[in-house]
Amino acid sequence: MRSSLILSRRDLEFLLHEWLAVEELTKRPRHAEHSRETFDAVLELAEQIATDHFAPHNRTADEHEPRMVDGRVEMIPEVSRALRVFADAGLIAGTFDEELGGMQLPHTVAQAAMAWFQAANVGTSAYPFLTMANARLLVAHGSREQVDTYVRPMLEGRWFGTMALSEPQAGSSLADITTRADRQDDGTYRLTGNKMWISAGDHELSENIVHLVLAKVPGGPPGVKGISLFVVPKHLVRDDDSLGERNDVVLAGLNHKMGYRGTTNTLLNFGEGVHTPGGRAGAVGYLVGEEHRGLTYMFHMMNEARVGVGAGAAALACTGYLHALEYARTRTQGRPPTNRDPATPPVPIVEHTDVRRMLLAAKSYAEGGLALALYCARLVDEEQTGGSEAERARAHLLLEVLTPIAKSWPSQWGPVADDLAIQVHGGYGYTRDHPVEQFYRDNRLNPIHEGTAGIQGLDLLGRKVVMEGGAGLALLGQTITATTARAAGTEWAGYAADLDAAVARLGAVTATLWGADDPAVTLANATAYLEAAGHVVVAWLWLDQVLATGDHDSDFHQGKRAAARYFHRHELPKVAVTLDLLESLDRTVLDTPAAWL
Repeated sequence: MRSSLILSRRDLEFLLHEWLAVEELTKRPRHAEHSRETFDAVLELAEQIATDHFAPHNRTADEHEPRMVDGRVEMIPEVSRALRVFADAGLIAGTFDEELGGMQLPHTVAQAAMAWFQAANVGTSAYPFLTMANARLLVAHGSREQVDTYVRPMLEGRWFGTMALSEPQAGSSLADITTRADRQDDGTYRLTGNKMWISAGDHELSENIVHLVLAKVPGGPPGVKGISLFVVPKHLVRDDDSLGERNDVVLAGLNHKMGYRGTTNTLLNFGEGVHTPGGRAGAVGYLVGEEHRGLTYMFHMMNEARVGVGAGAAALACTGYLHALEYARTRTQGRPPTNRDPATPPVPIVEHTDVRRMLLAAKSYAEGGLALALYCARLVDEEQTGGSEAERARAHLLLEVLTPIAKSWPSQWGPVADDLAIQVHGGYGYTRDHPVEQFYRDNRLNPIHEGTAGIQGLDLLGRKVVMEGGAGLALLGQTITATTARAAGTEWAGYAADLDAAVARLGAVTATLWGADDPAVTLANATAYLEAAGHVVVAWLWLDQVLATGDHDSDFHQGKRAAARYFHRHELPKVAVTLDLLESLDRTVLDTPAAWL
């Protein structure tokens, strides 16, 4: 059987079973009905559906993106058919409670299964991706009535969900949103305002769309402390759970992007008056939790989406790498430097050292990013089902620190892997004869999705590494040095020593940055700090993976070791240069006025 060019099943088996030991989760009550066999069956099903129903229309959806016609969205029918197969397989409900129709799958297994769809067709996979995150937020923070009314139809795949945060004038500055929610005598709210860049914000793929909308209730505190969260359905729901009249949510336009073209990206108007439920303008909304705590609730969905975006970036990098590897093994061109005889046949380009350099780099970025995403998913499982409160708290703290890295690092280096895949293809790479140019365009959106690198850097340096007196950074360091200690006395001892030095230096530089007693200087260097920390984390995960290879001598395990060597020799040394810059408390950017640019 030919290996898939979507993802490497062998790599997923290694990550889940040889490295992360997901089978151990079956000893816990929540997952006791599962086994390695059921986990593998889910992954095999995901591969089959992704291969048969998602991958075939990936190019078609890119070339025939959604259109707005008479206020409605038109798109190719293959998208709807693929999503129906996905939902009917129970994959939307996978991690949810059995009581809600779920399978109670571990998040690690579900994240690995979702990677098949993100690699096969990231545009179509965005609809269930957002729906699952929406449903999880409501399960965590919504009322029982909201769960019964909105979550159950979403888990069945009959309704889809979104998150509506950004506004045209505010972008990522949520303190400046102006969407307003006015209290009504019946306990509902009426929302008026505009939301921009809402992925999956409108379509005809489902019977209903459940929007989770950030808005401000008049009289609340200023800034982000005055934000509340509301369920705003596209169609109102009657007491018998049937669909009622259209809510006052109007599709004002579609944004046309360089990638992810199969996912509608929308401008939505709330309370435009085109639809007037009950004869009154304003979109009917239902408060989630308490007023003025909306951003806290929304971060439940945003943080999940951030790790998911990183996972998608890694998946696109993986499929780009696999396509480039296949091409390099079959495309013949040129001869090695030691043989210039034109009478000899040309060799596959994988025999050229620079092509191998590019493939090795792409492999280290792609598989390193996927390992990071799955490690974070494993932390979610520990956070939710760990054997003691201390274990659960440890997992939560470590996940808090790693989340901005898990979002940003694969989103930065995944596109680099796809860029290298284009380069391996040579002149064919940037044509549409091969799919790698689309992988790059799709992946290039991920550095912006769910918060730019700058936002993640501010989160990491400005909050995560200093919260609880620096406990998160200390825990990360302890976790890394536990791995380096296991490498002592092995062939990886030298790499472990280099990693130990990088970890110690990162901690010292963090203290220097905050010791400057000037937040402007400190945070001006946040993005560089994020890049350095990300490289340290991925270097650690590569070391942890190779220790899991044991004494296996297969080509697969040797490939893992080669990628780890590449990352430690070619990538980890770059951290020292960045840390030198950070330690100097560089003011170059801070001292450059806008007028000079």
